[in-house]
Amino acid sequence: MKKIFLAFCLTAISGLAAFAQTSDDFKKGEVYVGYSNNQVDTGFNGEGADGIEEFFNERESFNGFEAAGVYNFSRYVGIKGDVSGTYKSETFSVTVPNGGGTSTFSADTKLSLYNFLGGVQIKDNANKGRFKPFAHALVGAGHARAKVDNLTCPTGVDCVGLEDTITRTGFAGAFGGGIDVRLNNKFDVRAIQIDYNPMRFDGQTQHNVRFGVGLVIK
Repeated sequence: MKKIFLAFCLTAISGLAAFAQTSDDFKKGEVYVGYSNNQVDTGFNGEGADGIEEFFNERESFNGFEAAGVYNFSRYVGIKGDVSGTYKSETFSVTVPNGGGTSTFSADTKLSLYNFLGGVQIKDNANKGRFKPFAHALVGAGHARAKVDNLTCPTGVDCVGLEDTITRTGFAGAFGGGIDVRLNNKFDVRAIQIDYNPMRFDGQTQHNVRFGVGLVIK
């Protein structure tokens, strides 16, 4: 699935690059490709934590990519499409009661989290200036995928159905912004991007935070 999404991003970038032409006053479009880190809300906080401490204790770090394209219909306002995918793999083990004693089973997990978003970007797209702060508000769909394999199940423990792939799709959004630094007339560096990235699955909202750095092609 990761290869399909990457191919989609490359196709979108190629098409959007055709709009990235220079007018006398402002850039008509841009594409962005970069690294994405998503601090995913697990819902499990440290014992005794509350408030800001709880917010940070609930995070799991996912790493991946982000690609976006913007068509600017004025100097300051553009329509934006955004795709990101972040991933995490880990091995876990759990000790469970078993016939008067305890046993341990383990498994490998591969977790994926995708955003498919669209909305508005606010930015000064004039053909001058070195620093380009921007803000955006994006909404769309989020897709989560969890694959469990290489399950080691001790005798006497029922592990039926645990080695499986689970997917969920629901609402997602990205509300935030960052700053681009001009390299030349064709390229900027995205020094930082920070988004509040809520996702809602099965009636529960994940309060994720997404970070990004990369290259902007104008």
